[in-house]
Amino acid sequence: MSGLPEFSGEIYKRYGSIRRARGCFLYTEKNVRLTDLYQENGRAILGWGAGSASTHLKNVLNRGITGTYITGFDYRLEKSVSALLGSERDVFVFSDKSRALSEALAISRDSTSVWRPWQCARADEGTAVPPVSSVDCVVFEPPFPWGQNIFLLAVLKSVSVVARPAGIKLPAPLSAAVTRSVYDLISALQARSEKDWFLWDTVLTQYWERRGPYLYPRKDALDEDSYAGFVLHCLDLGIVVSPVYQSPSIVPFGADRGVLACLKKNPFSKITGGSDG
Repeated sequence: MSGLPEFSGEIYKRYGSIRRARGCFLYTEKNVRLTDLYQENGRAILGWGAGSASTHLKNVLNRGITGTYITGFDYRLEKSVSALLGSERDVFVFSDKSRALSEALAISRDSTSVWRPWQCARADEGTAVPPVSSVDCVVFEPPFPWGQNIFLLAVLKSVSVVARPAGIKLPAPLSAAVTRSVYDLISALQARSEKDWFLWDTVLTQYWERRGPYLYPRKDALDEDSYAGFVLHCLDLGIVVSPVYQSPSIVPFGADRGVLACLKKNPFSKITGGSDG
């Protein structure tokens, strides 16, 4: 499995096009509900409906503010990101993750982090993880599923920036939606915790190592060579997992654990590339 385009084609071959999405579920034209553990690589971690972010997008769009004018939404985005990270930040927007990271490293090579909400270090790594509020440069993807090419670089205002990073300007409707998604994430960080994820361990830890809500393939159960077969095996069962070995899948918050019972009944064998049974 080389990536998302090929994987999208595999979904289409089995179930047709996606007609609707809600929470952690995708609904297809063949009336099949798929349980989504990929969640647009984390952009849909708050749910596919995008909650109030979509409403803000529509409201600003209806005002007709779709040009490159200064509208005040850039300031609001900085305010939301500063609240999220717990420190005053300048925020720059990029359409490419590697460019955002490159700019971050140019500003502060020794204090740059690519951040995911609820991310946890492995217990055996033995290194202290600094609080994100004190990291000079933080790169992260906003939890807005429609913004698949939006990456935010948040730089501490106290850090000296020699050259302003050459990012992009978001149109006002999209900036409003991304801002709202950040505020929604702040609320979710206070509401979701370990108690919402460990209940899934009896099913998930056969294949994954869980860190917070993120699921990383266990190398003794899923090596990189067998992973494509596992992805397709799950898809045959109506489960959408990350098509990229290095990118984690995500616990399906809000779903009943029964949605993954089919994987327990039909375990994957990396020897045969499919079900043990």
